[in-house]
Amino acid sequence: MLVKWIRCTVTDRRGFERGQRKWAGLPGEPGFRGQGGGWSRGRQGVAHVFAFWESRSFYDSFMARSHDRLAAAQSGTYTDARVTLFDYRFDVKTGFEPRFSDADVVRVAHTRVREGRVEHFALMQEKVWNPAMAGSPGMIRGLFGEAPGREFLVLSMWRAAAEHGKYRQERVERLSLRAQTEADVEALTGDVVDLEPGWTV
Repeated sequence: MLVKWIRCTVTDRRGFERGQRKWAGLPGEPGFRGQGGGWSRGRQGVAHVFAFWESRSFYDSFMARSHDRLAAAQSGTYTDARVTLFDYRFDVKTGFEPRFSDADVVRVAHTRVREGRVEHFALMQEKVWNPAMAGSPGMIRGLFGEAPGREFLVLSMWRAAAEHGKYRQERVERLSLRAQTEADVEALTGDVVDLEPGWTV
């Protein structure tokens, strides 16, 4: 599965949201699995959208045919768009599906890993971070994805922001030490996204 992560700064909120509804045409596209997104909790006017495709070839075909027509409705409503494509590697918890209807927030962690530390980083994600997240009340599902250039994405869906906040306070420092995160990670950015039900396709 291919995961597309788009973030941008919205300059015309009403126009952007109106354009976002035009993506409702996506389910007719071969290989499309789901899309959702919302507003950053920490950064004013920043929107995140996550789209899921069965494979790179289905995605490339969509980009060549229908993408520009659908995207035209949002033209001029945002700036600083950044798009990254990740290959799905494994689930966080079990049975990941690109569904957004049962979640209130998405936590996204974007990591660049040091040279020579990729395998260790992936192993720690599987053996240390995943079980801790999977055992947290309110965590529904998630995935671990990889992009070229030692870039990784951890996407987790939560029932409520308060439950995600509890997990962070209680666990993160201790888990970081156990996973030797400092030794693995060159750069780490993240965000908590309040999902907008109207953006779910």
